[in-house]
Amino acid sequence: MTTRHTEISVSTNGRKLYDITRSVDEIVRTCDVRDGLCHLFVKHTSCAVLLNENADPSVRRDLVYFIQKLVPDDDPNYIHTCEGADDMPAHIKSALLPVSLAIPIRNGSLELGTWQAIYLWEHRIQPHNRRIVVSILD
Repeated sequence: MTTRHTEISVSTNGRKLYDITRSVDEIVRTCDVRDGLCHLFVKHTSCAVLLNENADPSVRRDLVYFIQKLVPDDDPNYIHTCEGADDMPAHIKSALLPVSLAIPIRNGSLELGTWQAIYLWEHRIQPHNRRIVVSILD
């Protein structure tokens, strides 16, 4: 088994889902792997990586709305607020949501469903530069 590792960087401008499918797909295609596995791992504790619908942007807005309602900012019971009111809530969201994904590679392409895309989900309000390790196994 051969494993290749690379990193992608995503500059965020606040709380939302960022489509990284194209960046991951480019890495898969340049590795020239016919059949294998693409593993993603986000190297941060206040964001997530996930698969979800790519057709209707309202899905992404609704996901952000739901998780924000579930884990609101400014809860007076949070002790960890070093970086602001969204600090601890971002860590909680990251604990609830995936920080890694495994996607099959078949015939040299990511084996995604028709409506699936890969997203980095930024939980912080302020801009950040996020790093995601992409490992290709064949």
